[in-house]
Amino acid sequence: MSLFGGTISSLQNGLDYATVKNQTISNNVANVDTANYKAKDVTFKHTLDNQLQFQAKRTNEKHINFSGHTNQPFQVTMNKNTQFNHNGNNVDIDKEMTELANNQIYYQALVDRMNGKFNSLQRVIRGGGA
Repeated sequence: MSLFGGTISSLQNGLDYATVKNQTISNNVANVDTANYKAKDVTFKHTLDNQLQFQAKRTNEKHINFSGHTNQPFQVTMNKNTQFNHNGNNVDIDKEMTELANNQIYYQALVDRMNGKFNSLQRVIRGGGA
């Protein structure tokens, strides 16, 4: 039995995703003028869809693992479906800055929720008092 249940683990996965997304956006912004640079994105939905489509349960450790589960439930992909600039670059700075702002809000919400979980745990340890 885990002390925190699955909540802290889920929040950690969300923070990991937001961190990788922030790094990816930063790389895109840094390469906005680099010739032939292709914008990258972090996808989670693809992995979620795959998990929802096929559920296999292993009843023995010798059975094949069908889940294809990795430590990170997201992947970085290259965006090849957008209009290229005159130099072969496809980074849209306005889109990247919007994504960055959204990602920062998402990250802060996860941090706030994690702080709430730890504050609740601390309150219980102290005996429920303030």
